[in-house]
Amino acid sequence: MNSIPAKITIATRESRLAMWQAEHVRARLLALYPTCDVQILGMTTRGDQILDRALSKVGGKGLFVKELEVAMEEGRADLAVHSLKDVPMDLPDGFSLAAILYRADARDAFVSNDFASLAQLPVGAVVGTSSLRRQALIAARFPHLKILPLRGNLDTRLRKLDSGEYAAIILAAAGLKRLGLPERIKSFLDPVESLPAAGQGAMAIEILAKNLDLLACLQPLNHLETYQAVNAERAVSKAFGGSCQIPLAAFAEVENGQMYLRAMVATPDGVRTAKAEVRGHASDFLALGEQVVAALREQDAEAILADCRA
Repeated sequence: MNSIPAKITIATRESRLAMWQAEHVRARLLALYPTCDVQILGMTTRGDQILDRALSKVGGKGLFVKELEVAMEEGRADLAVHSLKDVPMDLPDGFSLAAILYRADARDAFVSNDFASLAQLPVGAVVGTSSLRRQALIAARFPHLKILPLRGNLDTRLRKLDSGEYAAIILAAAGLKRLGLPERIKSFLDPVESLPAAGQGAMAIEILAKNLDLLACLQPLNHLETYQAVNAERAVSKAFGGSCQIPLAAFAEVENGQMYLRAMVATPDGVRTAKAEVRGHASDFLALGEQVVAALREQDAEAILADCRA
């Protein structure tokens, strides 16, 4: 039997949502290993510090995880808890994802003080989003709206809405629910019309790959169906160089051992899109991801994304 560490230190960003996630993992670990001393190390990342530019312009998702990885390398932390959609598709050498927790609501949420849905917004209304994926999906359906970047943690984004900078903002439903703010959600965006990002709604635990004892200790936290779904999604995203610099969506649902995987790539203005979907056994999640990638490539997905990078 693998030994249980006497102490585990969790590295996390210091935003309220990130701390909630770390506390959730801490509680799960203490329930499993009540004699273990589980501590939380809060940190500020570059992604938290740079708020005046879109993530796609300053380095992408890795800005939220690098400092946490350094803390693990230096022995100040044993693991890091992330929102999976913030984790780059390729981890640095020496790191691995040890567990994917049960996925919360993966949908996008419409948040506004004056309107009930995107369809109700008047011509020229300003919508805030940090995501090129959401920008493309909204622009395709509602070209009369003005879409502007929205950065900062969840509380900062809500303050910007409340101050009148935006008529509405689009956020991940999971974050609002985790922080006890479901009443801020005026409506949910149906995944049929607003396909979620790869990994949205899921939490991941990252460790040093060499730490096999800790890997074994974390296995009870791994949720198989979520693991299968998000790895299919991330396979699609990785094939196209997935990052916040391209409008790409991928969402898998697993029920009774069967997977339904959908994906989309688009230009930021939503004018050009490619969409694909497959069904199959959830245990074949990587193969299903490859099938979706092939179907998107047949629709010239590479050229669409090349326009995004130009």
